Amino acid sequence: MRRATALVLLVCIVSAGAIPALGVGAGGHQSDTGSADVTANSSTNVTILSYNDIQTAAAKDGNLPRLVHRIDERRAAHDNPTFVMGGGDELSPHALSPVSKWRAPVDVLNLIGPDADTIGNHDLDYGVDAFTNASRASEFPWVVSNLVNETTGKTVEGTKRYEVVERGGVKVGIVGAVYPGVDGSVSENLSARNITAKPVVPSIRKYERVLREREDVDVTVVLLHEGTNEAETVANRTDTDVVLTGHDEVVYRPRVVNGTIISETQARAEYLSEINLTVENGEVVAANGHLLNVTDATPKNETASDIIDDYRSEVDLDSTIAYTETPLDARFATNYHRESNYGDLVTDAMRAKTGADVAITNAGGIRSNSVYGPGNVTGGDVFNTLPFGNEVVTVELTGRELEETLASQVTPLESEAGQQYGAEMAMQVSGVRFEWVGHEGRDQIRDVYVNGERLDPNATYEVAVNDFMAGGGSGYPLADEPVVNRTNELLSTTVVDYLKEKKRIAPTTDGRIRRVDTTLDDASVSLDERGKVVMHFDAPADYDGTVAGTFVVSTPGNRTVEAEKVTYDAEEGRLAVRFDDAELAALLGCERTADLDLYGSYNSSKYDQVYFDHSRVNADVTATLAANGGHAKETNETDDTDETSERTASPTPTAATA
Repeated sequence: MRRATALVLLVCIVSAGAIPALGVGAGGHQSDTGSADVTANSSTNVTILSYNDIQTAAAKDGNLPRLVHRIDERRAAHDNPTFVMGGGDELSPHALSPVSKWRAPVDVLNLIGPDADTIGNHDLDYGVDAFTNASRASEFPWVVSNLVNETTGKTVEGTKRYEVVERGGVKVGIVGAVYPGVDGSVSENLSARNITAKPVVPSIRKYERVLREREDVDVTVVLLHEGTNEAETVANRTDTDVVLTGHDEVVYRPRVVNGTIISETQARAEYLSEINLTVENGEVVAANGHLLNVTDATPKNETASDIIDDYRSEVDLDSTIAYTETPLDARFATNYHRESNYGDLVTDAMRAKTGADVAITNAGGIRSNSVYGPGNVTGGDVFNTLPFGNEVVTVELTGRELEETLASQVTPLESEAGQQYGAEMAMQVSGVRFEWVGHEGRDQIRDVYVNGERLDPNATYEVAVNDFMAGGGSGYPLADEPVVNRTNELLSTTVVDYLKEKKRIAPTTDGRIRRVDTTLDDASVSLDERGKVVMHFDAPADYDGTVAGTFVVSTPGNRTVEAEKVTYDAEEGRLAVRFDDAELAALLGCERTADLDLYGSYNSSKYDQVYFDHSRVNADVTATLAANGGHAKETNETDDTDETSERTASPTPTAATA
């Protein structure tokens, strides 16, 4: 359930009504109201409405009741066969989990009455047995063809491999699938129950053939919980007519790929997809579609509102617990890629609760994809951002194991996922600072400091995490590590209590997680005619311009001095970075010698960073106070006079190395 920023740009064309329809093949004209025109007297029009990744909307009397209204509205708008389907991740996460688990979303989905939904990883957040109970309470089928119990040879209990629905003389076959790596994304160990997610394409091909040959369907639909990239793969490698996807939570306007129309509605009941097909003699001959924006202006279905309000009455989600002076950033795009102030707040709360040396939380555990404040923060805000039933635990790690744990969450830019989402560092931390390199073939974690001291690979550290991570979830290598303390308290409760104690907060990021693309070396240091310290480096091979205001030197504790000027010598291929010597001296304080880091951003001629706008450079710099009796002279040039002044012990950077 992640974001692809390049794709999210499509939201820019969304209006209060619909994204303009996309006509395909011999399809009829799509009217402004979204109804499909019949292209020939012998043809039948078919409408498919879909949603995906409802998640946090299940806890709010907002978008989900509006989505129910919008579905009812679109059903009524068509006099042709109309079908409704879901793309998975409907049951979790949401803020009502502590009191309702899957019940609130299932009650509302029953009101919608979809023809089928598929399993997403978050539909298994409460465990396989809980999903089975949710399925039994569902008045619609759950379909998944590739999540198989190897002992029984059947799909997960409570699911079917496919569903056939006949309406208005048209038979639609629906097959479901979930991504093969789902075992690493759920709270329960599926492999321990002998449950395996088979490859997607072979499963779809197999049951698509069954639907065509045995069930004699006119239209095939795949409900795929894997995202738009794999949806396009399915379109290119199968003969399905429609792929409705979810998981990566992007706005993907209905479009045709290799004769298959694909759609995704982002998440949280914010959009409804409408696809219109023209069917002749058992074949789809035309297709078009659009996304309908579920806005605040959309009326709510009162029954859906009542269902959610009844569950909300069982837990206090509306009381103010703190005031934030700064916006709290719980967006996926931030928490998967860089340090966020909300991630800092969450992990600081974990460390305060446990007394651990370090706290880490997985980026995927911070939900809602929203920014809160400035203003009051409610308990509901915290439960929306931390909706999983995860407890805070403490594990013991050596320094080497801690570094391996940090490295486990780096996605390099050159990988398939990196090309879709950009390089990622999918965690938030407290008590530790480090650099990460988002490229293959390099040491991806560097310069690790724990509470201001350089990491000792042989020392033992207490690390607070959530129990999902401690069990090996999301690829964290912690399943075999000893748990030395259990709080027996939900992470969300830990954060609520922390905020209640603080009352007023203004969190900012402070350099805990630092991205590096290129290391500068071949350095020299000089004093220019003004007495300024100038550091000279060979420019990166892909250098295509400096980003103004980004070059700084920093201590391990994140005290920084910004460069006064950065210049580039094109003939020599060298960068010159100038600093005020007095500011550097103040940075050193009482230390005669200190290790500093230089950081800066530049435009790259080599990398399309996908997510990040610029590449980042780093150089290690050792600064030493001048040994000249404690003073250094600086010449200050003005328009009219030259002045010479004495300054206390100015620094001379003596080395800059990789």
